[in-house]
Parts: sequence; structure tokens; C-alpha cells
Amino acid sequence: MALNVGIVVPQDMTGKGKQSDNKDHCMACESHGQKGHGTMAVPPAYSDLGKSAKDLFSKGFGYGVLKLDVKTKSVNGVEFATSGSNNTDTGKSAGHLETKYKLKDLGLSFSHKWNTDNILTTEITMEDQLAQGLKLGLDTSFVPNTGKKSAKLKTSYKRDYLNLGCDLDFDMAGPTIHTAAVLGYEGWLAGYQMAFDTAKSTLMKNNFALGYKAGDFQLHTSVNDGTEFGGSIYQKVNSNLETAVNLAWTAGSNNTRFGLGAKYQLDKDSSLSAKVNDALLVGVGYTQTLRPGVKLTLSALIDGKNVHGGGHKMGLGFDVEA
Repeated sequence: MALNVGIVVPQDMTGKGKQSDNKDHCMACESHGQKGHGTMAVPPAYSDLGKSAKDLFSKGFGYGVLKLDVKTKSVNGVEFATSGSNNTDTGKSAGHLETKYKLKDLGLSFSHKWNTDNILTTEITMEDQLAQGLKLGLDTSFVPNTGKKSAKLKTSYKRDYLNLGCDLDFDMAGPTIHTAAVLGYEGWLAGYQMAFDTAKSTLMKNNFALGYKAGDFQLHTSVNDGTEFGGSIYQKVNSNLETAVNLAWTAGSNNTRFGLGAKYQLDKDSSLSAKVNDALLVGVGYTQTLRPGVKLTLSALIDGKNVHGGGHKMGLGFDVEA
């Protein structure tokens, strides 16, 4: 609970008290310049461009899977996350256990993860220590059964108008370099992403993106490797309703793929999601907060071209956070 304390300066007939207040206010605002109160928003990372539209087509849907997620936090700040799932089509079960610990004074965070494929991963990150906006990370993985090891060095830097990222994926034959950059100005966003295999001297990714973000409206377009074209539009119609449209097509093909998605907030504890694509696959999801920290998700996928033929999928998700 925040406690706000205000001090009222009595004004004399000459208005000196008011003048003093205005002077202090102007001095505080001087650093803002033409930006006004607050700083210019940092543009998102390349992978997060068009994220609002992507979330409408992914979150709240988990058909074909029974899933349980549990998150807890100890008194000394260690976070635990456990997840288990079962694929209703194949009957295969999977799960993972993750622990996180942060040293806020040093800007350090540690994460350890184990999954049912017997893969051990460790991530160490340091943020805003060497420079404001700079984040450094090291990811390592180890497979005890095969002895396979891998490592990735991650760096990112963000500030007003700019978001940069560069990852170095180590391999015995030669590292792979992943870089991305996003520029933002007055709502306009432009990004580039590439991946270069030093062992083969091959450009593995060559992607461009352009978008616009203004309050409740977002537009995103992309070109991947010069052959895959995509776009999305996101609109927050009101406080309860969100809608999105996405389009995709491949060079040399006349087939255009598209989808429509929407989410409606029924009340503060429940929401309904729906989506449909050009193949007439209809997805429906219902999310209900049973109590603080406990959330239930029900979802279904219906084949609109074969409603009476069966083959539809159901899903159930249960999230617990304490």
C-alpha cells in the first residue's frame, strides 16, 4: 500500500508560495524536454513485433493437451515452477521443473531447468550493471544420457528508439551468429533479423519487418528470407473486446492463409477466446479464475469442414500460483 504525503505551502498576497511551487515544478520538468512527462517507450525486441495479435491466436487455446502448471515462491525469494502435460492424441506425457533466484542488488538472476527428456539447462543473466539497458546472458545445456553439451551467449541493449540483440550459438564446427535490431519512432517500427552459420558461411535467416503501434491499434508486416510474407492487424475495440487478423503467403504460391481471432472479457474473472482460419478450423477457449492464483482453461478445436465426422479436439489447463 502506497502512502502519499502532500505539503501545502501557504500563499501570501504576493503569490510567492505559488511562484516557488511553479519554479520547482519547472526544474523537475526540465529534463523531460519535448518528451513530456515520462520517457519515450523502448521498441520491442524483434521476436515481440506483432505480439498482441500473436497472443490472441495462441493464448487461451490448448486443445489436444491436458496440462498442469504450478508456481510457488519461497520466503528467501527462490521461485519454483513445475509443469506437466499429456498429449491426448499420442498419450505422451512431458514435464519440467525450474528454479529461479535473483540477486537484485547485483542485477543477477540464475535459472536451472530439468525436463522429462533428461535435459539440464542453466541460464545466468546480468542486467543494467555494465550499462543502463544492457543485458548479458549465458545459456548452457547438458544431456547426461549422450554427454551432449551446448552453450549460447546472449546480449541485448535497449534504450529510447532502439532495441538490439546479438546471440552467439556455440558449436564444435563453428558458432552461429544471431542478430536483430528494431528501430522505433513516433509509433513506427522497423526491424531486421539475421542468422549466419560461420562454419558453412551461410546466411540462415534474412528477415525484415515493418509496423505501426498506436494505443489500441497495431499493424505488423514481415518478409522472411524473401519468400515468406506475413502481416497482422490488432485492434482493442473497447476495454472488453480485442480482435486480430493475420495473413500469410509464400512466393510462387497463390494460396493465401489467413485467420481471424477475438477475445472477450466476460467479467473480471473470466474471458472467452475464439479464432478461425481459412481451413475452417475453429478454436474456442474459455478461461476462468477460480480464486486468486488459480486459473482454469477449457478449449476445443472444431473442424468446420467435417463437423459430423469427428476428429475434434478438447483441452484442459490448470494453473496454480502461490
